[in-house]
Amino acid sequence: MTCEEAEILLHALVDGELDAGHAREVEEHLSTCAKCAAAARDYREIRKAMADGGLRYAAPPELRRRIEASLPHAKAPTRRALLQGFAMGSAVSAIAATGLFAIVLRGDDEQRLQTAFVSAHLRSLQANHLTDVISTDQHTVKPWFNGRIDVAPPVVDLGSQGFALIGGRLDYIDGRPVGAVIYRRRQHVINLFVTQGAGTESRPATMESMQGYNIRRWTDRGLDYWAVSDLGREELANFGEKFEAAARAT
Repeated sequence: MTCEEAEILLHALVDGELDAGHAREVEEHLSTCAKCAAAARDYREIRKAMADGGLRYAAPPELRRRIEASLPHAKAPTRRALLQGFAMGSAVSAIAATGLFAIVLRGDDEQRLQTAFVSAHLRSLQANHLTDVISTDQHTVKPWFNGRIDVAPPVVDLGSQGFALIGGRLDYIDGRPVGAVIYRRRQHVINLFVTQGAGTESRPATMESMQGYNIRRWTDRGLDYWAVSDLGREELANFGEKFEAAARAT
């Protein structure tokens, strides 16, 4: 395991989210790499401090007095005005808090999923883990998924356009089985993960980067696609565009 691979999995190790096999691989790397071992210790200390409440900070009384002194002095409100303002403020705060909470949850989910897909991509690059079915024939790869997962991912042949189909694999993301269709561009592997979307709408592609890997995500006809590779952003975007066009034509 390289330092780059270990760095992606460190947080999952500290949080106890890795299976026994991958946890053992990371721990073995930490036993021989002082840099990653130090990072793991830092993460554990931060986690412990947060759990113990050691990161809480109480402002000194003098700071409170200075802040209060700097505020404009307003006329004391009447009881009725106070109650009306409280009711209005509570309603607005509740709406704002709900929206903010939803945004934070969506952001956390996106980050967690990105980490999970990049980790799955890295695992696939280990020996004998890239493909469960090896074939350049889309008519062999696509039916292999039947009965193994709820959603059979589209499989298209892009060999003539520079992206060779090399097979498919069953992987696990967030505890759920997902299909991964594997392509190769020169020496670069592209893992295209396909999952069931939340609805039937389509969403345009977005491009993110994490730990040196690019992630192109889009939704089409109720399916979510995550293409992960160390290919450059432009080439991965080109792959996604060609895949989308070919999948819609089938």
